[in-house]
Amino acid sequence: MGLAWRIAFVFLVVILIWLLILHVNRVVFGPGYDRLGHVVSALLLTTLTVPAVVLARRFLDKRPLRGLGIPPLRTGLRSFCIGIGCYLIPAGIGLGVALALGWVDISLTTSLTTLAGILLGLIALVFLSEALLEELIFRGYIYRNLNGSLPCWTSVGGQALLFSLWGISIGAFLTTERIVFFFFVAVVIGMIRAITNDTWACIGFHLAFQTVQQLFTGPWASDAFIVSASGTLERVVFGLVPIALAVLVLELIVGKDTDWSARHPDTVPIERDRSGEQRY
Repeated sequence: MGLAWRIAFVFLVVILIWLLILHVNRVVFGPGYDRLGHVVSALLLTTLTVPAVVLARRFLDKRPLRGLGIPPLRTGLRSFCIGIGCYLIPAGIGLGVALALGWVDISLTTSLTTLAGILLGLIALVFLSEALLEELIFRGYIYRNLNGSLPCWTSVGGQALLFSLWGISIGAFLTTERIVFFFFVAVVIGMIRAITNDTWACIGFHLAFQTVQQLFTGPWASDAFIVSASGTLERVVFGLVPIALAVLVLELIVGKDTDWSARHPDTVPIERDRSGEQRY
């Protein structure tokens, strides 16, 4: 199967998976946000999406999984932490400036122990339902396949465009503002993928981004904080500032020159065990 058909097939499959889970969630838990529904959706999405990508990689690409830039966590932990830092460093600086200038005000309304429990639960849900799956699909599978034939910069733009179309298709991006913003978010995360050659860095960035956003300005915020000017906090402090500075922070950390015109053919060989069976 050709490149375009493989990407189109996987893209269509993941749209159908999300639409199915969203429909089940609405039927069972009703419209609006429901925390138990979030948990159930995260588990169902992980259960369906990860095998779908694994099977596509094995039977459509006929290449090993490690080509997607997701080594075992013990190997990718450094990249994962770098990705987190690329978000938290500029977001933390932006928050400090906003608080100092009185643009926003944040008051903790619960104990630190309760806050820690909320944070751990939110991290787990964001990791399963968003960071791991979306990065596995778009910066893992789709970017890897695009960059086998196209330059890095084209591959970054291509996966960002498909990410935006996916968000529109499942009803996640309903306004022009959100479409444009998340297109550029996907471009930035795609650049992180190109610079590090490691999808774990993208997962770390995505995890930090969505955890912070949902903890302070999403449906979880009322459990722990009273926030003034939440729009400024969401769009500017935790949105535009870290997105604009993330790649600069990454380049300062890794000190790497990236050839944006380079193609990286997917030539990772398929290993075989002693019996001759393919190892993925």
